[in-house]
Amino acid sequence: MRPRTIRRIVVAVCICGIAGMIISSILSSTGGAITFGLLTAVAVVTLIVLTTAVGSEAYRTEANVMASPMITDEAAAENLERQITTLVSEGVDEDRLRDLVRDAIRLGRSAGR
Repeated sequence: MRPRTIRRIVVAVCICGIAGMIISSILSSTGGAITFGLLTAVAVVTLIVLTTAVGSEAYRTEANVMASPMITDEAAAENLERQITTLVSEGVDEDRLRDLVRDAIRLGRSAGR
């Protein structure tokens, strides 16, 4: 089973455990609240151990990797520069166009977080 799948299951168990503690408390069931609390505690410990064992890199999504400023795609950069040059030669204001590209890059990076 993949670490991301286990993580999702553990988070779901935590959410259900918290809901169980709340409902048990409302119903004045101390034993139920303690049981759900222990279940949630085991889930949290499992999540901590799993993250320690596999590292946080195992949870990175492709969107996060693509948004990383350290990764560059030279072919895509050259293609973008060609498109900018073509638009400038057609009469588009180069400064405004480059500002637009910078804004698009910032937007893309903020969406990946």
